Amino acid sequence: MRSRWKELALLAAAAVIPFVGWISLDLAAEGRVVAGNVIYPLLMVSMFLAAHAVLRFLRPDADPVLLPLAAALCYLGITFLFRLNGHMARLQVIWLGVGLAVMLAVVAALKDYRVLARYRYTLALVGLALLLSTMVLGQEVNGARLWIVLGPLRFQPSELAKILLAMFFAAYLADRKELIARAGRSFAGMNLPRLRDLGPLLTMWALSLLLLIFQRDLGSSLLFFGIFLAVLYAATARISFVLVGLVLFMLGATITFFAFSHVQERVDTWLDPLNPETIEDESYQTAQSLFAFAEGGLSGTGLGRGHPDIIPFVETDFIFAAVGEELGLFGSVSLVLIYLLLISRGLYIALRCEDDFGKLLSVGLTAIVALQSFIIMGGNTRLVPLTGITLPFVSYGGSSLASNFLLLGMLLCVSAPRRELAGGKAKAAAPAGGGGRRAAATTGGAGGGDDARAD
Repeated sequence: MRSRWKELALLAAAAVIPFVGWISLDLAAEGRVVAGNVIYPLLMVSMFLAAHAVLRFLRPDADPVLLPLAAALCYLGITFLFRLNGHMARLQVIWLGVGLAVMLAVVAALKDYRVLARYRYTLALVGLALLLSTMVLGQEVNGARLWIVLGPLRFQPSELAKILLAMFFAAYLADRKELIARAGRSFAGMNLPRLRDLGPLLTMWALSLLLLIFQRDLGSSLLFFGIFLAVLYAATARISFVLVGLVLFMLGATITFFAFSHVQERVDTWLDPLNPETIEDESYQTAQSLFAFAEGGLSGTGLGRGHPDIIPFVETDFIFAAVGEELGLFGSVSLVLIYLLLISRGLYIALRCEDDFGKLLSVGLTAIVALQSFIIMGGNTRLVPLTGITLPFVSYGGSSLASNFLLLGMLLCVSAPRRELAGGKAKAAAPAGGGGRRAAATTGGAGGGDDARAD
């Protein structure tokens, strides 16, 4: 099967989710199926089919699995939003259309993703400006200073900033990975980096501490530092960088724990969420989340028959707990498996990519989904301290959904085979009478490093 036919078959399989959800919710709430409510699953499925049709024209050989996996996550998330808050669900359907439009715009405009490497410092400055904007202009919501409010609109600059910084990390390390990887001294069986090569690592450590201090958000701090470490390890294959990075992060977390009361509060509620002194206040969310998973058991209470709505901000921070209560362990594990498939597909794209920038960009974008999913699901299950970031493609949030589809569009661009990006140039450069091998070799060598030097 060709790529787009595979994608269509997988989209058809994923389309079962919203229709089954519609029937289940109507039966649970009304005792009958309300025919008028079919408009929402039909609208969502139509959006993804339209995106599929456009991809057939723009990138016929792009990866066929990414869009169906994202569709399955969106279908599940919006189904649960209809269960929890109908107004939020309708807004999320609108944002789904915006997100798909953003994805298709990226795929249409970005003919060759390698051109982004030329603007790596511009991307870094814009990303840092977005992060710093919340420190100056941000509004505190639920204890975290993550939002900028402009009239009726509210958005999270960090959602876009993480993608821009992942692009910068990929371009920077693609240009310098050989210098960083080969330098350093051996100590205790490990090749330790030179002090001058620790500059980017120390810079990201300082930035993550600033996020933790001024935004009061452990999740964003861990996310940005984790993305950088993932790309750094993929570029150098040196475990010593990862170990030094983890030591630095633990050091920074320890300092902020003793210096700031809100960090102590998060850690205390994580260690003992059932403490009688805090269970009705600071640790209420975490405790109710654990109760929801316990109530769900193996098969769940059934869609629309549980009580996840008693958890504050369940539509954003604790939607995984809602899945655990009403779909049980089977539903929770299924959701985790979809994320694992999406992450594995992103790494597969990185392995197939021919240039260093594309490889590292795929790793960075995939690390965003992996780390963000782990942090929020781990917070819901008390595996890690609770943070306020969203579950990709599932939680409510317009800026989050649009940014995730921007990320998906970037991965689709990188997944396009080399013949789509450079095949035409290779044929044009090949002299008549059999110079094709030389032209193809020249084109294949024009990877991320050449574009990076054009900065």
